[in-house]
Amino acid sequence: MDNRLRLIKITSWIGIGGNIILAFVKIVLGLISGSLAVIGDGIDSATDILSFLIILFAARIIAKKPDRTHPYGHTRAEPIATMIIAFIVLYAGLELFKTAFAKLTAGTVSEIPSILAIYATILSISGKIFLATFQWNIGRRTASPMLIANARNMFNDILISSGVLLGLIFTFWFRSTFIDPLIALGVSLWVVRTAVKIFLENYTELMEGIEDLSLYQQIFSAVKEVPNAFNPHRTRIRKLANLFAIDMDIEVPPDLSVREGHFIATQVESEIKAKIPSVYDVSVHIEPLGNTEEDEKFGLTEKHF
Repeated sequence: MDNRLRLIKITSWIGIGGNIILAFVKIVLGLISGSLAVIGDGIDSATDILSFLIILFAARIIAKKPDRTHPYGHTRAEPIATMIIAFIVLYAGLELFKTAFAKLTAGTVSEIPSILAIYATILSISGKIFLATFQWNIGRRTASPMLIANARNMFNDILISSGVLLGLIFTFWFRSTFIDPLIALGVSLWVVRTAVKIFLENYTELMEGIEDLSLYQQIFSAVKEVPNAFNPHRTRIRKLANLFAIDMDIEVPPDLSVREGHFIATQVESEIKAKIPSVYDVSVHIEPLGNTEEDEKFGLTEKHF
């Protein structure tokens, strides 16, 4: 966990430095060249800086050990931080949409951007390719939804900057003053789409759900490997950052001693950890074979899966 957080922090600081440079260059050159699309691209890079700062703050919270009021630890800070990132990206996209739409409807676009806008966009594409690839690799390595969400946002930035570059080329080719704000409008819609996608991907985790349902099959398969362990049910998986907390009930022959039942439970736990490496904790409740409880209305069973 400590090495994971260290990598997240290093990646965040590299992202902050890179995006400060890109945001400054694009906004300044966008203002000088008169390109609204380039300015919007620069604003998007500026929101990435804030996103990385949020990641650093969340990493400090995640590093705290479990305590009396947080027995599962503080890993929920990660999806919460990712949600905040989604809302920041959404706000930036809506603001850019409002500005571009106002320019088009008011007819205030009066001049074609200068060639500096193209230089700024090429620099943006080059810088984002490096930052996005680096962040994606570390995000996959650490299984960090925050870094992966930010990396996806940056890959989208590459597409956005490429669209801006194409729009600027058409602007110079056709000598039209309205292509640039039209591209800015398209950029804003793409940013909003990215925000919604990030939100939906983290909503499941915050609602105590998981997307990879194959994990349940791996758990049921692990139980089958243990002699005298039957009918895994009330199985629940809770995601804690890159780890999983698993709760379940199993049935054992009723004539076994407490010690023998406990031994079976520890074997089930070991088998689950062997099949699913990223396990935070496994809690196994023992019941006598054939036990029926009518109020068991939550969790998954193998026969109903």
